Amino acid sequence: GHTETTVAVIIVYCVLFIIAAGGNLSVVITLFRSRRHRRSRVSLMICHLAVADLMVAFIMIPLEVGWRITVQWHAGNVACKVFLFMRAFCLYLSSNVLVCVSLDRCFAVIYPLRVSAARKRGKIMLGGAWFIAFANAIPQSIIFRVQHHPNVPDFTQCVTFGFFTTPAMETAYNLFCVVAMYFMPLMVISAAYTVILCEISNRSREKETSDTSHTGGMRLRCNDLTHIERARQRTLRLTITIVVVFVWCWTPYVVMTLWYMFDRESALKVDGAIQDGLFLMAVSNSCMNPLVYGSYAMKCRRPWRRQMAPNGVQTPNAAQRRSTG
Repeated sequence: GHTETTVAVIIVYCVLFIIAAGGNLSVVITLFRSRRHRRSRVSLMICHLAVADLMVAFIMIPLEVGWRITVQWHAGNVACKVFLFMRAFCLYLSSNVLVCVSLDRCFAVIYPLRVSAARKRGKIMLGGAWFIAFANAIPQSIIFRVQHHPNVPDFTQCVTFGFFTTPAMETAYNLFCVVAMYFMPLMVISAAYTVILCEISNRSREKETSDTSHTGGMRLRCNDLTHIERARQRTLRLTITIVVVFVWCWTPYVVMTLWYMFDRESALKVDGAIQDGLFLMAVSNSCMNPLVYGSYAMKCRRPWRRQMAPNGVQTPNAAQRRSTG
């Protein structure tokens, strides 16, 4: 029989599956039903993010649930390598596409008039996101393999046991995974949105110091200032939300992973239920993404906002969007 903790973890995984699958499928359906969104560069990136999160929902979560139920690995060596590759690939891809979205918004603010170049750059970045995720996940298919328990020959498991010749090699690989999946994306996302805020702030100050000589111009200047200020506030909220959600979902699990890498003996004393909970938080990022970007970056219709984010901040109107690029 399964422990109460295992049953609870399986239930949470099922809930996450429903939320991630429902939210991200809604994103994709909304995009394909809207001709304007199909032509939008940002919507293309959001669609790629939704696809990555759908892979988490339909590949990684069922894998985790099935593994919890069976305890041992019954699917054979090839499936072991393929599924462990896909498990890492979809997580890498989700983080990489988040980076693409942040860089695209950054370039849009700095170079608002270079639309054709932005489209080409966006496709190149997305292609790079998929390629990097694929390259980073390849080692998983090499280091994982099915092995029999030395004392229980009938018990098989998909593990890395025996691959790394020294503990230092294993630590180095695990550290690479954490950096590629968490620290690098976080650094780029934070830097990109910091640049966005600085750029909008500078433009706001330039508008405030500019002088006009007629009443109509003064009225226009005030309207511009209002739009820029609103755009700045919305961008600030978006920045905080994106970074906080990413950090909130991933940091506890990353801290636990680093602890395990550098002080395994004490880390193993942590309750298994807590460790499971931390990984579930990381997986929940795929549930949060459609909520965050559904409210801000997608600029979807009101029915979508009511369905997915009733308490979300409304997207800027057309004039405010122009002022943010």
